[in-house]
Amino acid sequence: MTPAIYLENGREKSLKRRHPWIFSRGIKKIEGEPSLGETVDVFAHDGTWLAKAAYSPHSQIRARIWSFEKQAIDLAFFVTKIQQAKTLRQEIIERDGLTGYRLIAAESDGLPGITIDKYQNYLVCQLLSAGAEYHKDTFIHALLEVFPNHNVYERSDVAVRKKEGLSERVGVLHGEEPPHSVVIEENGVKISVDIKAGHKTGFYLDQRDSRQQAMKYCKDKEVLNCFSYTGAFGLYALKGDAKRVINADVSQPALDMAKHNAEINHFDLSKKRAVFLNADVFRLLREYRDQGTKFDVVIMDPPKFAESKTQLNGACRGYKDINMLAMQILRPSGTLLTYSCSGLMDQVLFQKIIADAAVDAGRQVKFVERFEQAADHPTDTAYPEGFYLKGFACKVI
Repeated sequence: MTPAIYLENGREKSLKRRHPWIFSRGIKKIEGEPSLGETVDVFAHDGTWLAKAAYSPHSQIRARIWSFEKQAIDLAFFVTKIQQAKTLRQEIIERDGLTGYRLIAAESDGLPGITIDKYQNYLVCQLLSAGAEYHKDTFIHALLEVFPNHNVYERSDVAVRKKEGLSERVGVLHGEEPPHSVVIEENGVKISVDIKAGHKTGFYLDQRDSRQQAMKYCKDKEVLNCFSYTGAFGLYALKGDAKRVINADVSQPALDMAKHNAEINHFDLSKKRAVFLNADVFRLLREYRDQGTKFDVVIMDPPKFAESKTQLNGACRGYKDINMLAMQILRPSGTLLTYSCSGLMDQVLFQKIIADAAVDAGRQVKFVERFEQAADHPTDTAYPEGFYLKGFACKVI
């Protein structure tokens, strides 16, 4: 008999709107003894069947919905979900000439806790939920049925797995181990990705659309690309005929990869048109301000500042500080391209932070364009938490 959970009265409302999470406080009772990640039937308080879900006894998100239909969570289920995700992205892949893209965006693709990025013939998986771990072998089998002759590599080296009662894991799941560098292409730009040691699954695919839009602000401009990582925004700035681009990051290996990326795109580096600067961005911005160094464009794409609600206030201060400093080193009518990937910070709050930074910088600032995550990172209407990346183009008077 399949284990079951029964919800408290009224807790079924979110499920009827197809939201995929059930929190521990919403559960009235559990029938049977479901193991970590095992599939359970979900019932309303009155016994009405609601869904199939993966049980996670250690997490505040006690169950994550696999299906709102009475169906087996088996190989056929996963094959269908993967095929649907592939079909959803096909137009984007062809339009932007992608050889690297997000194939599975977890809950937004109906596969809670499963993220997959495709780099050439490597499928890089993050399995972050108990249910994903429980069905791991079946899921990988399904993945290879849809993408035969591909290599599968796991990058589940994420701390959130501990909340699910899981340890971090990295390694080959099928096929060959990835080389040090896999070169992908997007919008005609070549980018080297370090699958084994790079951030997340190796690269920030979610900023693709923002990088493309950034080009139009860079022609004949002096550009400072902050938190540059492997230099993707800088590559697009160079493609957009920027006069000079300074890529600033605290990681020398990332900067070395950024320089390599510029070289494989055949950008002329002989006249210091592209600079790769190892520096703490917070300190560097203050130095530029105090020295009176000015730029036409500043790109501000920092790492996530808030991992939990307790960190949100500190994150707000951090975003305000770096954006204030960026405004202070921009020439009149300069452009600030600024982003936040902190899901806990909504777009309205981020806009308010930029407005507060403008006051402290003593500059008049106009919002002229808004950005969000690339189209292969969809947001399901029932799961607004899937929207996390937001950004603005600002003219600084």
